[in-house]
Amino acid sequence: MTFKKRLLQGTAVLALAAAAQAQAQEVLLKVHHIWPTVAMGHSRVVTPWCEAIAKDSNNRMRCQILPAMTGGGTPAQLVDRVKDGVDDVVLTLPGYTPGRFPIMEALELPFMTNTAEAASAAAWDFYSKYATKEFAGTKILATWVHDEGFVSTSSKSIKNMNDFKGLKIRAASRQSSKLLARLGATPVGMPIPPVADAMTKGTIDGFLTAWEIIPAFKLHEVSKFHTEIEQSRPSMFTAGFVMAMNQAKYDSLPADLKSVIDKHSGAALSRTIGRYWDEATVPGRNAAIARGNTFNKIDAAETDRWIQASAPLYEEWVADMDKRGLPGKQMLQDAKDLIKKYTK
Repeated sequence: MTFKKRLLQGTAVLALAAAAQAQAQEVLLKVHHIWPTVAMGHSRVVTPWCEAIAKDSNNRMRCQILPAMTGGGTPAQLVDRVKDGVDDVVLTLPGYTPGRFPIMEALELPFMTNTAEAASAAAWDFYSKYATKEFAGTKILATWVHDEGFVSTSSKSIKNMNDFKGLKIRAASRQSSKLLARLGATPVGMPIPPVADAMTKGTIDGFLTAWEIIPAFKLHEVSKFHTEIEQSRPSMFTAGFVMAMNQAKYDSLPADLKSVIDKHSGAALSRTIGRYWDEATVPGRNAAIARGNTFNKIDAAETDRWIQASAPLYEEWVADMDKRGLPGKQMLQDAKDLIKKYTK
């Protein structure tokens, strides 16, 4: 055998060995999120996703799930933790870092959405068209919004816009903070985990949230009144979520494991998660009913008054996009059209 043939043969052996090593590579993904294990986000989203990627990779890729911020840090730090590689995958709300992801705030503008499923499908398309650069350093696996948002209070019942005056109310995002200010309340930006404690201590008088998360954090036990708008109108507010993976971690995976991640991410996952949030509305609401809490239904005329008060927020968002060199008016129309498309 000539030297050249031996060299070629050796190269082929090394290539086969490298391929075999790649195939045998085992990956442990550190998956960090904000919810306790009793929450729907943990039980219906995180755990099944981890089980699916383990199954489809023949257990070569598994998760170390860190619920309820047990991996350290704060909810607002999760977007940087995954970008910097401290965590491999996170599930969080970009709105916890106000103003940092302004493009995706289009889906968080007030009175935009009705169902989480339709809006989540729209959110993925909108993200794919406009917002990928907002999340540099991360690979977004899914993006979605929660079910219809409403306001809960402890001592003062909200029956019209005037009742917001003098109340300190928790907001989850910059747009919901702006909404509260337009309605007359004092907004207090806060992630969901400390809300119950803040209510108990009187730091806040109420909170904006959706029904899905109420039982997991026992928020029906620290509030007495729940105010919901006219159902024929779009949701009072919504907040967006992302499931994000460290880009370098994804890039380091062998091709077959990348395919597993790709299979379990994207448009279908986003829409499915949105549907889960819709399905969690009734159980969440029932927890407050069972406790005997009071429900206020805002009629159409009063709801329209709230919608009118919030209208300038649309103009502000469009102007902000324009200043960034983006087609703000077209982007807003696209967001509305996508929601309408998937609502059908």
